[in-house]
Amino acid sequence: MIVLGVDPGTARTGYGIVERDGSRLRAIDYGCFETLSTTPAAERLMHIHQAISELIAEHHPSQVGVERLFFNKNVQTAFAVGQARGVVLLAAAQAGLPVFEYGPHEVKIAVTGYGRAQKDQVQRMVQTLLGLPELPRPDDIADALAVAICLVHGLRPAA
Repeated sequence: MIVLGVDPGTARTGYGIVERDGSRLRAIDYGCFETLSTTPAAERLMHIHQAISELIAEHHPSQVGVERLFFNKNVQTAFAVGQARGVVLLAAAQAGLPVFEYGPHEVKIAVTGYGRAQKDQVQRMVQTLLGLPELPRPDDIADALAVAICLVHGLRPAA
């Protein structure tokens, strides 16, 4: 089973393609798409959509996991993240893929066993679970891989 995990954002969108073969997990591809703040919002969103669509076409995941938005004190940031999530959901829907959404708390529990784990704890557990040679950085990449890990383990998000 191959899945795509995404940590959406307009400045940086982290992604992780993870394969599960029995109990073995393997990171196939991971990284971060970045857009410039000086680029118009519509172009930034188009870039994210194209990048996710290309990942889907290249790796043929069977499912997509997306980190759910948690309310941020900065409303503008929350709107921007929501827009990025929207284009990721659109790319998945256009490819006919089921999408599962996870809150940060669910992701942390699935990966570290503790819902209030710190970013560095999530990074270290993702590194360990996937056998990565170094910590996945920036956080967006570790978060996307963590979402993918939730998905390959069959964790279904809370309603």
